[in-house]
Amino acid sequence: MAQRILSLAAEEGSERLQEALQSLAEGELGDMVTKQALKGRETAALLKGIFKGSPCSQRSGVLRRLQVYKHCVPLVESGDLHLGKASEIIGLLMLEAHQLPGHALAELASLFVDVIKGGSLTNGKSLELFSTVLTALASSKENLAYGKGELNGEEFKKQLINTLCSSKWDPRCVIHLANMFRDIPLSGEELQFVVEKVLRMFSKLDLQEIPPLVYQLLLLSAKGSKKTVLEGIISFFNQLDKRQKEEQGVPESVDLEVATTPLDQLRHVEGTVILHIVSVINLDQDLGEELIKHLKTEQQKDPGRALCPFSVALLLSVAVKHRLQEQIFDFLKTSITRSCKDLQFLQASKFLQDLFPQQYDITAVILEVVKNSAFGWDHVTQGLVDLGFSLMESYEPKKPFGGKAADNSYGLSKMPAQQACRLGASILLETFKVHEPIRSDILEQVLNRVLTKAASPVSHFIDLLSNIVVSAPLVLQTSSSKVTETFDNLSFLPIDTVQGLLRAVQPLLKVSMSVRDSLILVLQKAIFSRQLDARKAAVAGFLLLLRNFKVLGSLSSSQCSQAIGATQVQADVHACYNSAANEAFCLEILGSLRRCLSQQADVRLMLYEGFYDVLRRNSQLASSIMETLLSQIKQYYLPQPDLLPPLKLEGCIMAQGDQIFLQEPLAHLLCCIQHCLAWYKSTVRLCQGAEDDEEEEEEGVGFEQNFEEMLESVTRRMIKSELEDFELDKSADFSLSSGVGVKNNIYAIQVMGICEVLIEYNFNIGNFSKNKFEDVLGLFTCYNKLSEILKEKAGKNKSALSNKTARSFLSMGFVSTLLTALFRDNAQSHEESLAVLRSSTEFLRYAVSVALQKVQQLEETGQTDGPDGQNPEKMFQNLCKITQVPWRYTSIPTVVEESGKKKGKSISLLCLEGLLRIFNTVQQLYSAKVPQFLQALDITDGDAEEADINVTEKAAFQIRQFQRSLVNQLSSAEDDFNAKETQSLITVLSTLSKLLDPASQQFLQFLTWTVKVCKENALEDISCCKGLLSLLFSVHVLYKSPVGLLRELAQDIHACLGDIDQDIEVEGRCHFAVVNAKTAAPTVCLLVLGQVDKVLEEVDWLIKKLTSLGSDTSEDPSQASNQTQALEKGVILQLGTLLTVYHELVQTALPAGSCVDTLLRSLSKTYAILTSLIKHYIQACRSSSNTIPGRLEKLVKLSGSHLTPQCYSFITYVQNIHSESLSFVEEKKKKKKEDEAAAVSTVMAKVLRETKPIPNLIFAIEQYEKFLIHLSKKSKVNLMQYMKLSTSRDFRINASVLDSALQERNSEDAENEPHNDQSSTAEQTDENQEPKKKRQRKR
Repeated sequence: MAQRILSLAAEEGSERLQEALQSLAEGELGDMVTKQALKGRETAALLKGIFKGSPCSQRSGVLRRLQVYKHCVPLVESGDLHLGKASEIIGLLMLEAHQLPGHALAELASLFVDVIKGGSLTNGKSLELFSTVLTALASSKENLAYGKGELNGEEFKKQLINTLCSSKWDPRCVIHLANMFRDIPLSGEELQFVVEKVLRMFSKLDLQEIPPLVYQLLLLSAKGSKKTVLEGIISFFNQLDKRQKEEQGVPESVDLEVATTPLDQLRHVEGTVILHIVSVINLDQDLGEELIKHLKTEQQKDPGRALCPFSVALLLSVAVKHRLQEQIFDFLKTSITRSCKDLQFLQASKFLQDLFPQQYDITAVILEVVKNSAFGWDHVTQGLVDLGFSLMESYEPKKPFGGKAADNSYGLSKMPAQQACRLGASILLETFKVHEPIRSDILEQVLNRVLTKAASPVSHFIDLLSNIVVSAPLVLQTSSSKVTETFDNLSFLPIDTVQGLLRAVQPLLKVSMSVRDSLILVLQKAIFSRQLDARKAAVAGFLLLLRNFKVLGSLSSSQCSQAIGATQVQADVHACYNSAANEAFCLEILGSLRRCLSQQADVRLMLYEGFYDVLRRNSQLASSIMETLLSQIKQYYLPQPDLLPPLKLEGCIMAQGDQIFLQEPLAHLLCCIQHCLAWYKSTVRLCQGAEDDEEEEEEGVGFEQNFEEMLESVTRRMIKSELEDFELDKSADFSLSSGVGVKNNIYAIQVMGICEVLIEYNFNIGNFSKNKFEDVLGLFTCYNKLSEILKEKAGKNKSALSNKTARSFLSMGFVSTLLTALFRDNAQSHEESLAVLRSSTEFLRYAVSVALQKVQQLEETGQTDGPDGQNPEKMFQNLCKITQVPWRYTSIPTVVEESGKKKGKSISLLCLEGLLRIFNTVQQLYSAKVPQFLQALDITDGDAEEADINVTEKAAFQIRQFQRSLVNQLSSAEDDFNAKETQSLITVLSTLSKLLDPASQQFLQFLTWTVKVCKENALEDISCCKGLLSLLFSVHVLYKSPVGLLRELAQDIHACLGDIDQDIEVEGRCHFAVVNAKTAAPTVCLLVLGQVDKVLEEVDWLIKKLTSLGSDTSEDPSQASNQTQALEKGVILQLGTLLTVYHELVQTALPAGSCVDTLLRSLSKTYAILTSLIKHYIQACRSSSNTIPGRLEKLVKLSGSHLTPQCYSFITYVQNIHSESLSFVEEKKKKKKEDEAAAVSTVMAKVLRETKPIPNLIFAIEQYEKFLIHLSKKSKVNLMQYMKLSTSRDFRINASVLDSALQERNSEDAENEPHNDQSSTAEQTDENQEPKKKRQRKR
């Protein structure tokens, strides 16, 4: 039969063909098509024949066509046909579909919908036909029966899509369906339906099927609904990530039956999806714009949902080769700083923490992206690297004016910008560890920045480089050429950068010979450079090499350089084999360095400061170094035993023209000798056994004896020397303007330094012998005489330069030993000798002030001068030793105190300042070691385990000591009250209070104590009052919101200063004795307003959060509304209490000046915030039919009764004060004609400046009332009934008063004056009427 139809179809006419087809029974037609298709012969020709014989003009023809369609769809889906054959059939059916009439199309489309609902689609091939049918249906004009009514083609199509999207889909055909919808013309609404349905199907699909479906969705989004598509994809993966995290948190045994997604599979799928999105964005720019727009709006509402690891990775991938890069990086950078600021904001306020228990931290999210990128996300790495560098450059440490760059590499950085910079470094370091291919790129960029940014601080890049090298020195061998290129530029870099850079690459030098050799070549050249900086760089580099290349037989020093983990093994093996080479190499370097001893003082200084460290690390070089030092000192030492002075100071200076400068820093040379000798005696001598050669022994003894005799002789003769021997006495010239003065200054500093070095030497070798301590005192006398002369001369010159005390030569270790001996040593055997030193108050003061100087240096730069000054561990131990309890400033004998008070600060005050600095330094530099520090202070239990140190308890114990001292100070008689000491005690307490845990009992006790002190002590000293109230606020804020406290303080200020209406008596309710006539204004008033401003900032921040929550249509509306209610309640309560604070302040007779100015500005801010709250409620009324809460109504009522009228009377009060000051000037002017213009103009300027905030305030009040009217209309609640419209609305009155004043000044006739006054007083009484009633009630 099939053959017959084929032959008939080939004829011209179709009558016979039609007859043949009509003769077929119902099922035969289908069987014939099936057989033909399975044989694979001429199926298309057969179908064409059938269609030719079934014209659409006849009903039978249409039915036959429908029959064919209905038969072919299951046939194609059955999977029995060859793929090409199926495509051929579908193609033919698609061509003919447009011929069908509307009702047939409708029937066919409904059949497809039933097939999809039934889930019998297997390969989705026939869906291509469905899209054609739907498209044809949409263009059909006839009305089609649907249910009981009729619809046109377009509406019918819409109904079908609706039915389809609300029915159940077989997960296997989701991708085919998504693909099909791309070919159908859809309206915006239909597209939204389809997209939402596909997104809902994500969770039902296997993870591997998600990427192709996402791709189809993205292509579909070209028609619209881009936001929905992106939002759906991002939130789906965000949920998956969260679930994965939770599952990792749960121990595996608990929930075995939950089918978890393997982590690597999830990450690979995410990576593929990101690639798909990026490729589509490259084709469709609008999608990229939409992505950024969506994330920006989402971030306002809920940053946790907007910037999750998936979306950040997506943004970074899009940023790589795209014009959106700048936009994306700006968005990420602002998000990072905003997140850091918000965290900081939350941590500073208990009130906000209670409202926002969960805190979102973007830094963790970005570092998670780095971790995830290890799963083959190569497309993200470039974005990560760019982001890291962008952060480090945008937020690099700033260079302070005129000073050295503030190095924030040490200590915990608190500022958002510093945190952002540190995040950038962490991103780069982690990316470096995870991705090998990009390592050389990161290294090259870091080195380039170190070289090119020489002028600005590069410490953050050097730290990063150091961490990179430590994480993989062997990997860096491959990039060693980049490092050697950098070395070529060493001589052009600042010395700090050079030292940092060399320290950072030092592990690499041990591993790579070629890098080391190229460095040595560069340094050898630099030693002969013309530039001083280049020579200093060379010295720094050589010293570093000497420290790190050990000669065989050197003692291992426990303070050796940083460990390098596994690679250390190779480095050390390599060092051992080459120890002979090392020795030759070190001696060669020493030879180069000896040449530097004839160069400028700066270069010599570096050498003297570096030799001790070299010695400590490389003990085999001892004899060479000691010999060098011996030959150097012999040039200046005069060996004759009776010759005074013992050293040739003339040799240390050099004149060039009329300029004189230091050539040999003799004191530093002696200092270096003293430290090296002490180390040599304590270490090498002990370890040299009998097996050493005799000669070497003799040689060692030779220079050791030489040094000892020399130092002994210098000490003896220095004590005998008078100042005249050094050509220095009281009559000498010390001005820095003349050559002689400069020379004398240099001599004085050298002599003082030599005395200090000898004090340390003699104390250390003295072993508590009385004679030695007498020598120490003798040397100190010499030092002190000079020091006094210098101070005296500096006082006369008033020159800032000469006023600074010279840096002390005592080492930090010695300072801690000395203080311990002076203040803590109770040993019987030492008593007699120590009494010698203790008897001199000046010496005690000197010891304490040097300690203070050292701690200050440590606090500012993170290191100190002298040996071990750069070793944080040693410094920390010294700090602990200095701070230990009995060295309490309270334990200093009173006799000593009395004599000490005559000159400058008393010793106890110096001690207190020292303690304050130490507490600050420990919190900044050693935040991780605070527990050990507090442990060291508490001598009572020295053997507690480190693990169980309770920081809060230990800190509370220290706080109690200082509380006692403060109470003693406050309760002392007026003559004994020491304001400076009280202030320092308050500062110490506030520093220590940071160590208390705000949730602990101790914290609450401390807060209660602080409140009590403020309530009971009528402090009249302004700075102490300021300190005490600042402490109170800073502690109170961490416990709860301070608004109640502020209200009480405001009432006290009002009671102290009286009312603006003099007829009214204010009730004398005194809460805080701290508020008294001397402190109430401006001190307390400004502090209260400052704190009010902080509360206003918090409220403003909350209202912004509220607004973003209001626009959030999240999946859980009940949870959102609960949070909104909690926030609204918090905001209204805060504002309500603040209004009562202002109610008191605006009725207070504040003196003109800063208080009035600040209060007016603060009021304007408050009204602006009230307005934004009202706007929020207007928005809320728009979006839903909510009524406004009763709380808000009360707040509005309060503002109308307790604030606005009083504001207007306060404005009048302010204007009156100013008009009084103007009239006062008038009177003066009449008495005194000259300078009148200047006097009047300054007062005028002042009045204008101070009345400037008034118009702003009135504008703010009127804006507030305007929006209240809006809200009243929206909410149908009359809020304006609480507002009294004011009379003094025209703030230009002020100007007219000024005008009249000016006119009066020019005219002789003063008749108008009383008239003017009357008018203004009439106006005033009119305004004041209403509030006055209110206030009299208070009496």
